[in-house]
Amino acid sequence: MADLVLKDVEKTYGGTVNVLNDINLDIKKGELIVFVGPSGCGKSTLLRMIAGLEKITGGTLEIDGVVVNDVPPAQRGIAMVFQSYALYPHMTVRDNMAFALKLAKKSKEEIDAAIASAAEKLQLTDYLDRLPKALSGGQRQRVAIGRSIVRDPKVYLFDEPLSNLDAALRVATRIEIAQLKEAMPDSTMIYVTHDQVEAMTLATRIVVLANKGIAQVGTPLELYETPNGEFVAQFIGSPAMNLLPGKITGTGKVTTIEMDGGGKATSHYETKDSDLGQTVNVGVRPEDMVPAEGDYVFEGKVNITEALGEVTLLYFQSVDGADPVIAKLPGIHAELRHQTVRLTADPSKVHLFANGVSLKHR
Repeated sequence: MADLVLKDVEKTYGGTVNVLNDINLDIKKGELIVFVGPSGCGKSTLLRMIAGLEKITGGTLEIDGVVVNDVPPAQRGIAMVFQSYALYPHMTVRDNMAFALKLAKKSKEEIDAAIASAAEKLQLTDYLDRLPKALSGGQRQRVAIGRSIVRDPKVYLFDEPLSNLDAALRVATRIEIAQLKEAMPDSTMIYVTHDQVEAMTLATRIVVLANKGIAQVGTPLELYETPNGEFVAQFIGSPAMNLLPGKITGTGKVTTIEMDGGGKATSHYETKDSDLGQTVNVGVRPEDMVPAEGDYVFEGKVNITEALGEVTLLYFQSVDGADPVIAKLPGIHAELRHQTVRLTADPSKVHLFANGVSLKHR
C-alpha cells in the first residue's frame, strides 16, 4: 500500500477552462480519504486525475515518492471502482474477478487463491459461478470491489460506488465497505461521494472541495465541530447550520453577541478588544438549538413541523428572503406549528463567523 502526495495540482480544459487549482494533499498509507463537495466542484475529476484517466495540467502526483504524472493508468498500481459496476455480463463472478489477473499472466494457483480470499472478505463465495444478472445491485457492487481487491493495488479509488443502490442497499453496502476497510487496515482508499452519511461514517479524513480548490481537510468530527468557514459549516451536517446575524458586545474567553432579532448569544470563541462591535454571523446547528427559558439566541414563528419520530424539525418563517431557520428537537412537537418559539444554545456549540471565516481559524 502507498502514500500519495498531490503538490500544486491543477486541471484546465482547452487551456482556458480551469476547474481545479492549487490542490495540495498528503494521503498516508492506510487512510480512507473521502472527497465531498457540491456538484461540479471537481471531485470525480480529481479522482480520475489520480487514476490517470484525466491528464494533470499542472503540479505533480506522487505515489510512494515517485512522480506518476506521465505514467499510464495500468502501471500506477491503482484500482478503480465505478458507480456503474462495469462488469462483463457474459462472465461469471469468478471470471469477472479473474479477468485482470489472467491478462497479467498470473498462474491458476495465484488466481484461485486471490479470488477465494477476496470472495471470503466480501461474502461472495456462494455466488462465484453466477452471472451478474442473477445478482442484486449490492452484490454486483461487491463483485466490482472484489475485482479490485484481487489485483492487490497500491491505492483503491471509489467513484460514488453506492449512488445506484436504493436506500436500504446503500446502508448495507456502506457497512460492508467499512468492514472491508477494517479487514484491510493498510489499504489506502480514496472515495468520492455526495452523501454526507457515507463521508462521516467511512472517512479517516474528509476533503471538502469548493471554488476550484480545497476548502478544508480534517477528520469528520473536526469538520463538524470546528469548520473553518461558513461554507464548510453549512455543507457538513444536515440540516445545514443556521447563520444568524449579530454584533459582538463583549469580548474575552467568553464572547457575547447582541442578535439582530433582539436576543443574546454567548460563545466560547475567544475574541479581542478590537473585535468589539464587529458584525458577525452566529452559527448554530439545528440539533444544538433548545427551547429558551431566559436569554434566547433566536425568536420566530414556526411555519412547518416535520415529525420524524425520534425528532421533530421546526421550520421558522424566513425574514427578508433569508434562509429559514431550522431547529431539530427531540420527540414530537406538532403543537408548536404556528407558535412563536424562543431558542437558545450551549455556548460551546455557538460558532462565530466574520466575512465568511471562522473566528477560530482567522
